[in-house]
Amino acid sequence: MTVSRLESAPGTAVPGRCVQGRVMTQPLTGEVLARRIKEVLGGVVDDANATDVWVRPQSVLEVCRFLKETPDLGFDFLNSISGVDYVEYFEVVYHLTSLVYNHSTVVKTRVYGREEPTVPSVLPVWRGADLQEREVYDLMGIVFAGHPNLKRIMLWEGFPGHPLRRDWSEPDYPYTWPHGG
Repeated sequence: MTVSRLESAPGTAVPGRCVQGRVMTQPLTGEVLARRIKEVLGGVVDDANATDVWVRPQSVLEVCRFLKETPDLGFDFLNSISGVDYVEYFEVVYHLTSLVYNHSTVVKTRVYGREEPTVPSVLPVWRGADLQEREVYDLMGIVFAGHPNLKRIMLWEGFPGHPLRRDWSEPDYPYTWPHGG
């Protein structure tokens, strides 16, 4: 059985749960992660709870690089990036896993403004962010600054708006399809 090198509370190690002889991935709490980030990067953390940590949008790249490159954190795998429209703000959600230490976490950031919400691209940290950032851009309209090829991936160029936004409404017929029809 593997034991995580991180602590869930001061002085207590987090043992892995076994299911059918396999150690399950353990979540790293938002509070623990927030404390670790604050120790090194200062005031980039906005909030934390038992499951998530919220960081400032302009600090996303720096925080993600720290999470990947810090030896006892080692978040080497980006599971997913998603966007959520709360009308007052957008939230970008990063699910991360350390394959070495068998722990996971959730990092979030809130982006205010509907005109061109922007966060830094994490593509320099995880190559797997490429298509995921493009999908969030295409469907939600969140711009990932520094992405080398940020263009639509599911809809055609010229599609009116971003269909997963709460304020999006279907345009009147007929559509102008790019290839006729």
